Amino acid sequence: MHRVRFRDPAGSVRRGEWMDGAITFADRRYDPEEVDVLAPSEPTKIVCIGRNYAAHAEERDEELPDRPLLFLKPPNAVAGHGDTVTLPADRYVEHEAELGVVIGEQCRNVSEDDAEAVIAGYTCFDDLSNRDDQDEEQNWIRGKAFDNAAPMGPVLATPDEVPDDARIRLRVDGETRQDSSLEHLIFSIPELVAEITRYMTLEPGDVIATGTPEGVGPVDDGSTVEVEIEGVGTLEHDVRRP
Repeated sequence: MHRVRFRDPAGSVRRGEWMDGAITFADRRYDPEEVDVLAPSEPTKIVCIGRNYAAHAEERDEELPDRPLLFLKPPNAVAGHGDTVTLPADRYVEHEAELGVVIGEQCRNVSEDDAEAVIAGYTCFDDLSNRDDQDEEQNWIRGKAFDNAAPMGPVLATPDEVPDDARIRLRVDGETRQDSSLEHLIFSIPELVAEITRYMTLEPGDVIATGTPEGVGPVDDGSTVEVEIEGVGTLEHDVRRP
């Protein structure tokens, strides 16, 4: 099932199902082009994973971590399918296609064996990164937490929809930049859930961004970015300079 949050023509926020090219809610059908598709959840926090693909660590000339490298994006970073993201002025920004894991219930100290039970589903995620400041600071606030730096969507796909080796791709203006598979994750999703919940409580709607494969590159004024994940669909957003 593909669940979707959207704002209908009357301005009400609804939760429906996206199927066969249409969004359904109650007894109504909507054309996705005629509603505002919203981010699939409203996270209190986004826990991101750095260097979780070996080839990406290599292209960034960085060593592989011996445990998941964690950093946070706050709620102000959330953007949805079809949104236009305003980039920080005069900064070099790169795209990072990722699988987003959406948490379904409050949880703490979850074992790897129990991780699947706390996952509501999966979504497409773009970890937009301001490299100029990221490379100069330790906590990556300027680099990772700027407004709308976490586009996600367009749907929440239930776990049965997404294969373990799902293909993940990113295109900028139709050009393929990233093309890999979830089978190349260094730390698996159950490992990530277990490690994160050792240290913090995850709330319903929180998101784990599982890391990006190789092929990251620049986005700039007027670019259109598409993140496609097998079993989920395609997230699309634009970017502009102020």
